[in-house]
Amino acid sequence: MKQFILLVSILSVSLINAQAFIGSGDNKFQVGANFQDNGNGLNISYDFGVGDNMSFGISSTYVLGVDDAINAEFDDRFDVKGRFNANLGNVISGDHKFDIYPGLNFSLKNLGGHLGARYFFTDGFGIYTELNVPLAKYNTEALTPAEKLHNQFTLSLGASFNL
Repeated sequence: MKQFILLVSILSVSLINAQAFIGSGDNKFQVGANFQDNGNGLNISYDFGVGDNMSFGISSTYVLGVDDAINAEFDDRFDVKGRFNANLGNVISGDHKFDIYPGLNFSLKNLGGHLGARYFFTDGFGIYTELNVPLAKYNTEALTPAEKLHNQFTLSLGASFNL
């Protein structure tokens, strides 16, 4: 009998699924690399679930490795965004480890849109990728190369954590 209980316990634990988005109260932290023309950087983000398929969050990127000829100052390299996500993983896919999330973001540089995806290997750890594009730039004049940082298509990828 003890062996049967042990076997059932082991099987139960091994069948636990990681979940990419659980809905209201869900907390996600992501850290990764950001790739764009004229520089690459570090991206961090935090999302908080407020509904079955909705989350709000904050994201920030700092661009490193910018050519000196571009003359990018700190305010050109740094951006922070408030964001809204529509978490559609449970709508599109039956796999609870996977989440796809289109959304809108309001940054210091522009109003933009993003499309991201997360896949969790365990309950606490996964990977993510995110595509970002500006929809409306605040500066409507011709942008300098330094001002184009964060005002162009970007790609981020890295690690995602359940908190």
